[in-house]
Amino acid sequence: MKKTLQLSVLLTALVCFGGLVGCSSSTGNTIENDEKLTVAKAQKEIKIGMSSAEVVEILGSPNMVTTDDQRRETWVYDRMSTQVDASSSSKGVWLLVVGAGGSKASTKSSQRTLTIIVKFDEQSKVRDFAYRSSSF
Repeated sequence: MKKTLQLSVLLTALVCFGGLVGCSSSTGNTIENDEKLTVAKAQKEIKIGMSSAEVVEILGSPNMVTTDDQRRETWVYDRMSTQVDASSSSKGVWLLVVGAGGSKASTKSSQRTLTIIVKFDEQSKVRDFAYRSSSF
């Protein structure tokens, strides 16, 4: 009788513990591919008259360099970042060997693009710049 009571208490404890542990969720897993290039950075730090070396120091290397008919360079910075939010949850009550449970998962992703165009004069000084940002 004592063994039966101990076994019964043990089974009850396992069922209760399994019910508590079987419920879990996780949210907010974020994967972001962003090189710290932002509209605010372009607005705040790029100024007319800066040298090309200063622009490289601030924004890094451009993705593309072209020249116009007067041999003035235009630099294009094109960045894209993706954010993925994943969430999952599982609920279940597990009994010794046979169990019942379920799980649910969902993901949501968004993308941002940023293009910065910097135009230089004949002395390699910034003469103009523009930027465009979009999210989808």
